Amino acid sequence: MPLHVPAQPQLSRRSLLRYSALFAGGAALSGLPFGRMAFAHDTAEAWPNVAALSDKYVASRKLANLYLTFGWGQQPHAHTVGGGTLSLAKPAPVDENSLYRIYSMSKPITGMATMILISEGKLGLDQPVHEILPAFRDMRVLIDPEGPLDETVPANQPITIRMLLTHTAGLGYQIVSKGPLQKAFNEQGLVGGRVSRMPIPGIEPVTPAPNLAVWADRLAELPLMYQPATKWSYSCSIDLLGRVIEVASGMPFEAFLKARIFDPCGMTSTWMQVPASEAHRLTDNYGIVGGVPFPIDPGVNSIYLDAPEVPAGGGGLVSSPKDYDRFLRMLLGYGRIDGKFVMSEEAVRVGTSNLLPASVDTAGSWIAGEGHGAGGRSKGGQFGWGGAAGTLGAVDFDLGLRSCLWTQYMPSEAYPIRDEFMAALEKDLTAMRTAKAKAA
Repeated sequence: MPLHVPAQPQLSRRSLLRYSALFAGGAALSGLPFGRMAFAHDTAEAWPNVAALSDKYVASRKLANLYLTFGWGQQPHAHTVGGGTLSLAKPAPVDENSLYRIYSMSKPITGMATMILISEGKLGLDQPVHEILPAFRDMRVLIDPEGPLDETVPANQPITIRMLLTHTAGLGYQIVSKGPLQKAFNEQGLVGGRVSRMPIPGIEPVTPAPNLAVWADRLAELPLMYQPATKWSYSCSIDLLGRVIEVASGMPFEAFLKARIFDPCGMTSTWMQVPASEAHRLTDNYGIVGGVPFPIDPGVNSIYLDAPEVPAGGGGLVSSPKDYDRFLRMLLGYGRIDGKFVMSEEAVRVGTSNLLPASVDTAGSWIAGEGHGAGGRSKGGQFGWGGAAGTLGAVDFDLGLRSCLWTQYMPSEAYPIRDEFMAALEKDLTAMRTAKAKAA
């Protein structure tokens, strides 16, 4: 059995939330009345600085690929900028059907799966989780989040579905917790996304729990980091929702995602386990050390070719640019795609809105001054999230824009790509504005 390592070994506020550049870029487009036309042309020519950014990283072999997708409203296909290859060692180019480890971009998908069950009355947004999973009744809370596990006080209220959706349940996380609680997460195999079959220096290998039900039961035995509905703290709560979905729906979590989201959205390339027949489409994932990439999960021998012991709704999916764009297009259609409803309009509107409990303090957190919906950041008309290997995905309902950034390296702050993307985008927009003014 391959050992597992934390999906985000060097998690930071910078690495997780710099994807807001996509939102800011979309907002900048709103000043261009011809912006929608620009995307209908050859986008490498329309966005020369963005294309040059991709070329710089790919040509210098700092990355195998850097690929961006943009789509307006219900346009059936996203337009693209950039490119590269599946691997630094192979010439096969990436395209919309290439496969990427999306890690925490899995969270909005699990969030929307939860919203489907809420809209059908099988779950309640403010329903106590212990009504679905009785082991989560009478939880204990650490006096010190980094202190001994036996120094606790009773939770002052039950954990609810809303809290799980918004990281406000007080739960810990293998990649966030410290001290005895983090040690317990590792010892109990409370893993999220997978990284590699190979040992990685400096990262403690972890043997995962045998299945999602056991994973959830083991989690219930550990104390919370914080009192429920008091703090925003990135957590394993979206992974726990996978088990909630299983019990509430009566279906295995992966089967529910396929039947209720992937199949009706036409997402034919999104899995927890990549079929062997599709391994030729899987990108290599790289670790960056001293500015030099080295393969930590080659596509041909990826850990994602193995079935996961624990299907991780918070970080376990592999997807393609085409597939994830269809998921975002469904959101922009308020639940509808290609004339069919995948989920109700109300479920999308609620799920992409700010669902934070009123009692939660976000000061000093990664989302200070912002909101959080069903598995993703929510601010104004914008909703989305990023992944540990550099991927980003977002929708802007006000602009009708869906956008993603695709690459594959860890940790995502190893390169300043997101800052450079914003600068390149602004240069291209400035050139467009100048050309527009001259033509007027």
